[in-house]
Amino acid sequence: MVGALLSPRRSGRSTRDWIVDGVLFALVLAAGPLPATGLFGDDPMTPARGVNVALGVLSCVALWWRRRWPVQLSIVLSLATGVSPASDPAGAAAMFTVAVHRGGGMAAAVAVVNLLMAVPKMLLFAEAGEPWWLTPLLTTFGTAVVISWGMWVRARRQLVQSLAERARRAETEQQLRVEQARRGERTQIAREMHDTLAHRISLLSMHAGALEFRPDAPPADIAKAAGVIRSSAHQALSELRDVLAVLREGDLDDAPDRPQPGLDDIGDLVASARQAGTPVAYTREVEPPEDVSSAVGRNAYRIVQEALTNARKHAPGRPVSLSLTEADGGVRIEVRNELSRASSAIPGAGTGLVGLAERASLAGGTLEHGATGRGEFRLAAWLPWRSEDR
Repeated sequence: MVGALLSPRRSGRSTRDWIVDGVLFALVLAAGPLPATGLFGDDPMTPARGVNVALGVLSCVALWWRRRWPVQLSIVLSLATGVSPASDPAGAAAMFTVAVHRGGGMAAAVAVVNLLMAVPKMLLFAEAGEPWWLTPLLTTFGTAVVISWGMWVRARRQLVQSLAERARRAETEQQLRVEQARRGERTQIAREMHDTLAHRISLLSMHAGALEFRPDAPPADIAKAAGVIRSSAHQALSELRDVLAVLREGDLDDAPDRPQPGLDDIGDLVASARQAGTPVAYTREVEPPEDVSSAVGRNAYRIVQEALTNARKHAPGRPVSLSLTEADGGVRIEVRNELSRASSAIPGAGTGLVGLAERASLAGGTLEHGATGRGEFRLAAWLPWRSEDR
């Protein structure tokens, strides 16, 4: 408390502070020293009245330093009110300042000093026939009003500051959420790029390998393989360019949405695999509801794409069966291919199936994969039409 009592307040004043202090000085001067001069009555000026007016004026002038030393000044002015009624308005203003800026214990200490001054007031200024308890009562009432008003103003200011801080914190948290959403979208785009390029590059590798090992192939087959290579390379570059353009955008919300593949595009994916030399038996017995999210079709497309890419890597040229059926309020995807000791030389990151399992889990579905007892590798996934159906 001693440290708080002796620590000075800032002395710099804003324009608003100067206006408030000037208006306050004029009010306390008009309420205290000016009436005490007797200018508005017939009472003559006496030495006692002169001392009262002088102390009142000094108290009003001292209020200009109430922001710098509020507690010390309030105590001094409270002591002055004990011998100078003209100092009462200035003492009340100083006590109000303490309640607003220091609150709590400091306000209580200043209030006690002000209440003790009721004793000299009663002894020096009580009129004949006036009840002895009137001056203490008025002093107590005035002190309670000033302190209560100051504490209310302090509480209101703290509430406004708290609301402003909460608003700033909410804005900051919203910005963080937006940034996290952007990062998540960029991560999703990067995964899409991996799935797409893995499929396209596997086609390039397969046909380039065929040209390398069959240089004596008929010109028609070589031209066909070269056409597939050119088409796949063009599509891979185009998709890579689109993805990188989105990733370089400063604000993903302003970037146009790229067309995303869905269930209806799986047929083109199968046709591309067949063209690359992988016999695919494709069966589709499912139609999505009209209000289904596009994410379901996109996830199904990526799962089939990764499954066909893996089949082409690890069992090149072997038959693959793909079926899409409706089950349990969703779509079931099943891909089977023969196990083969032969494998293409296409390198892989080894995380394709892990990524598929994560994709299915985030969509509320399931994914299973592994070898069967019939010499096949089976991948089965189920995706709900709606996430709440999980």
